[in-house]
Amino acid sequence: MANHLFTEGMTANEEAAPDLLILRTLFVNMCFIGVPGNRSWVLVDTGMTGFTDSIIRLAEQRFTGPPVAIVLTHGHFDHVGSVIELVQYWGTPVYAHPLELPYLTGMKDYQKSDLGVGRSLLSGISFLCPNDAIDLDDRIAPLPLDGSVPGAPGWKWLHTPGHTPGHVSLFHEGRRLLAAGDAFITVKQESALAVILQEKEIHGPPAYFTTDWQAAQRSVAMLAGLKPEIAVTGHGHYMHGMELRNQLERLAADFEHIAVPKQGRYA
Repeated sequence: MANHLFTEGMTANEEAAPDLLILRTLFVNMCFIGVPGNRSWVLVDTGMTGFTDSIIRLAEQRFTGPPVAIVLTHGHFDHVGSVIELVQYWGTPVYAHPLELPYLTGMKDYQKSDLGVGRSLLSGISFLCPNDAIDLDDRIAPLPLDGSVPGAPGWKWLHTPGHTPGHVSLFHEGRRLLAAGDAFITVKQESALAVILQEKEIHGPPAYFTTDWQAAQRSVAMLAGLKPEIAVTGHGHYMHGMELRNQLERLAADFEHIAVPKQGRYA
């Protein structure tokens, strides 16, 4: 497992709601959905590799048992880094959209990152980011067809493709809470400075791994139409209230100009 001293300064957490905790590993977020002190809770994504100990330690501080389920918004390396070790430790079932399963069962690799989306540092080194499938074998199952989220009453999963074919977001309609994954994010992921400073501003999905921009635009429009009160994204800080809704509506209305790169393999 990960070395505590190595990871201690590379994680941070913030509470978006009493039952919605964000843990950031390096530059990517995961969500703990559930009331503190309860046994029933859900982990959404598993962050970067090397942070298994940090995730388990926070979970044991917050809850009284392992998660009922691990839900993966998608299978990119920075969202599934710790999933195999967590499954081995907890024995928890993992769920994802059926279209994402080939990338999570070793059957199919993601397309290579798009080096042509800009001149930034992160875009330039994105070729170092692995696009290989992981293999969860029979430890992963498709999300329920009725849209429910196992272990998270009141939450629904929504198919929000574009960044990946089987990308999903989670939404609690009664409280208008949104866990958007990488359907949109609140930091400009292509800018190293913005990532370091964690400047809070809504942007489209990370450009160097987004392969279907038309689908991504439809997904953002759908999420904007939900008018969320609080949104947690895969990268950046959570946002809430009018600031969230106004920026999300602006992104949906002017997606091609704001989000779609002017050049690149998938643009």
